[in-house]
Amino acid sequence: MKRTSKVLTGLALIALLALTIVTPARAFETRTGENVVISAGEVIEDDFYVSAATFTLDGTVKGDLAVAAQTITINGTVEGNLMAAAQTITINGTIEGDLMAGGQAVIVNGTVMDDVRISGTTLFVGEQASIGDDLFSAGYSLETRSGSQVGGSLGFAGGQALLAGDVAHNVFAATGGLELRGEVGGNVKAEVGEAQAAGGPPPSMFMPPTGVTMPTVDYGLTIDPAASIGGNLQYTQSKDLSIPGGLVAGQVTRIEPQLSPEKMAVEQKPLAQKVGDWFLNLSRTILTLLLLGLLLGWLFPRFVKKAGEKLQAKPWHSLGWGVVSYAALFFVILVVFIAMILLAMLFGFLTLGKLTGLSVWLGLLTIVLLIFGFVLAAGFLVKIVASDLIGKLILNAAKPGLGEHKIWPLLVGVVIIAILISLPFVGWLFKALTIFFGLGALWLLGREALAKSQ
Repeated sequence: MKRTSKVLTGLALIALLALTIVTPARAFETRTGENVVISAGEVIEDDFYVSAATFTLDGTVKGDLAVAAQTITINGTVEGNLMAAAQTITINGTIEGDLMAGGQAVIVNGTVMDDVRISGTTLFVGEQASIGDDLFSAGYSLETRSGSQVGGSLGFAGGQALLAGDVAHNVFAATGGLELRGEVGGNVKAEVGEAQAAGGPPPSMFMPPTGVTMPTVDYGLTIDPAASIGGNLQYTQSKDLSIPGGLVAGQVTRIEPQLSPEKMAVEQKPLAQKVGDWFLNLSRTILTLLLLGLLLGWLFPRFVKKAGEKLQAKPWHSLGWGVVSYAALFFVILVVFIAMILLAMLFGFLTLGKLTGLSVWLGLLTIVLLIFGFVLAAGFLVKIVASDLIGKLILNAAKPGLGEHKIWPLLVGVVIIAILISLPFVGWLFKALTIFFGLGALWLLGREALAKSQ
C-alpha cells in the first residue's frame, strides 16, 4: 500500500505544488519515510507535503497540507487546506481551510472550518465534529452522528446514508437508502431506492477493519419521528411515505420514478420476445468474452495465469482491494482534474499560453485514458481472468490436467460467468462481485510487480 500511495502522492504534489509557484513568496517543506510524526508543539511554517506509511499530526501546519499514506491521523491544526489519500484518514484536530480526502475510511471527529469533500467506502462524521460550510461526499456509506454540525448544505451519492447530525441548509442525496434522524434547516431532495429492495453485502465485510462500524440503513427513505425538516421534502419513490405531522415545515412531494425510453420499450415487449432478446444478448456476451479471452491468452498468457493464481490465492483480499480500487478511480480523476486546473492557472500567470493549452489537453487526455482503461478492465479483462480460473477449477476437478487446455477452461468459464451476470434480478450482484474480485486481483498483481521493480 505504501508504494501505491506514492503514485497518489505524486499526483497530489503536482496539484498543490502549483499553488506554491503561483504565490512565489510561500515556501514549502516535504518529508518521506515509514512513520512521519509532527509532535505537539512543533510548527511547520510553510506548506507541507508528506509521503509515508503512517502520518500523525499533533502539532501545527500553517500552510496547506498534502499527504499520501496508508494511515493518516490529524490531531493538531492545519491553518490551510488539507488534501489526503490513504486507507484510513482520521481528523481529530482542526482544519481551518477545506478538507479534500479519499480512502477506504474517512473519519471526521474534529473541526473543519470550510468545505469538506470526501470519498471512500466508509465515511463517518462523529458526535463532536463541526463542519463550517458544505459537506459533499461519495462512497458506499455515510454516517453523521447526533451532535455533529454541518454549517452549509450536505450532498451525498452512494449506497446508503444515515444522517443523525444537524444540517443548517439543504440536503441532496442520491442513494439506495437514506435515513434522517437529525434537523435539516432547509430543503431535502432525495432520490432513493425502493423500500424493501434487496441489497448486496457491504464492502466492509471483505476489508481490513478501520475502527468504524458501518450502520445498516434500509432501502428507500426513512424519517425518524425526532427528525425535522425546515423546508420542503421532495423524494423519488413509487409509494407514498408515511410522515408524522409537523415534521416537515414546507411541502412534501413524491415523484414517481421514470423509466428510461429503453426500459419502457423493454417492458412493453411480449414475454417470448424478452426471452429471445435475453438469449441473443447472452450469446453475444459469450462470443465477445471468448474471442477477447483467446486473444489475451495468446498475447499475454503469463499475465492471465498469474492474475488467476492471485485471485485463487487471495480471494477475499482481492474482493476488498477491488472495492478500494473502484473508489480510488474517482479520487485519482479528481486529483488529475485539480492538477490540470492549477497548472493552467500557473502557466497563465507566467504568460506561457502554449503551455496552458498543453496542460489542459494533457489533463483531459489522462482522464480519458483512466476512464477507458478502467472500463476495459472492468468490462472485459476481469471477466476473462475470472472465467479462465473458474474453468480450470471445474475441469481439473472433473479430470486432473484437463484444466491446462488452452481453450476448454476459458470456454467453460465464459459460459458460466455470462449466464450468471445475465440472470434477472440477481445478475447485477454477480457482475459486481466479478468486477470487484477481478479488479482486486489486478491491483494485488500490479502492486507485487511494482515492488519487484524497486
